[in-house]
Amino acid sequence: MKLLMYTLLVLINTACGNETKEITQQEITYATPVEVPTQDGMERAYFASGCFWCVEEIYENVQGVSESISGYSGGTMQNPTYRNHGNHAEANEIIYDPNKVSFKTLVDVYFASQNIEQVNGQGPDIGKAYRSIIFYQNDEQKQIIQNKIEALTKEGYKVAAEVKAFQKFWVAEDYHQDYARLHPNNSYIQNISIPRFNRFAAKMPEVIKKNGSH
Repeated sequence: MKLLMYTLLVLINTACGNETKEITQQEITYATPVEVPTQDGMERAYFASGCFWCVEEIYENVQGVSESISGYSGGTMQNPTYRNHGNHAEANEIIYDPNKVSFKTLVDVYFASQNIEQVNGQGPDIGKAYRSIIFYQNDEQKQIIQNKIEALTKEGYKVAAEVKAFQKFWVAEDYHQDYARLHPNNSYIQNISIPRFNRFAAKMPEVIKKNGSH
């Protein structure tokens, strides 16, 4: 029993950000999304799904994705930081080649790599900072998201993810970028991030890069 309690404490204390404080500031639902222009043939998509270390690791191993950047989005605070990101959630900017992977597939990856029904968190990371948000930049993306949620609802899921019009993404501090790759022996990465990636890879092996295994 003592060993079990110690293990639980280690996981809690090494969780991504260890942020459990509830944000009480009222959320704002934006009516008009901001569409990020294509750059050098690459497009950008934005997702929040718990710890951004985990999400970064998942998407960077998806075919057609060149990079996943950790940061903050979904709130109203200006210039958020890791220690104070106000009512933003930890989020990721996904840079991808639309000729190799579609936004629809990225949405499929999003839901296949999370606990669809968990409210305000993923796994041991609990709180509004870890809530699930799926962002759209135009009506086509919004429809793709709505179609996926309708399909999941018909399967019996109670989808917890918020659907929001994208406004702005704030890049997180440098030490958060590529965290799983640079810190493979970190206890959080070993106990949370890698198992989460492996569960996802088992569901959608067809989208994983050939070297994307743990």
